[in-house]
Amino acid sequence: MNLKDFIRSIPDYPKKGILFRDITTLIKNEKAFSETIDQIVQKTKKYDFNKIAAIESRGFLFASAISYILKKPFIMFRKKNKLPAEVHSVDFELEYGTATIEVHKDSIIENDKVLIIDDLIATGGTAEASAKLVELSNGNIAAFMFVINLFDLGGMDNLKKKGYKVESLIDFPGH
Repeated sequence: MNLKDFIRSIPDYPKKGILFRDITTLIKNEKAFSETIDQIVQKTKKYDFNKIAAIESRGFLFASAISYILKKPFIMFRKKNKLPAEVHSVDFELEYGTATIEVHKDSIIENDKVLIIDDLIATGGTAEASAKLVELSNGNIAAFMFVINLFDLGGMDNLKKKGYKVESLIDFPGH
């Protein structure tokens, strides 16, 4: 199954000049969604990790299923002011703005090995911010897993240059 066939491309969303890669067409197809989860599970076998984290919000769709299958705790990296307890917080740049991402301080403890999952990597700003959250918690990054890599925006390459292990299922050019 070619998962690329299940990704819809929407021009000029969320702003002019952006070609948005929409995963809703993938997750609404039970076979494509199942295949996506199966492929991620297969790729995780080479990594040593004890927790799975995901980046709000589309990363939650994939990571929660992976967490269930692998019987590993699921940690949410959320937008600012969405978590009720004490948090670590990191500000970062997006390809079309700025944002803040947070994690509960008690979600990741010293020496935890965290697999971070998201739907897409573009410039890598959100992924780098999530790595900082793990490191602020004294945890370690086992690897990053993305469904889609917008390869010409350089996010995966930047993470690799920083020494992180990174994988994706689908490559698209970015705009």
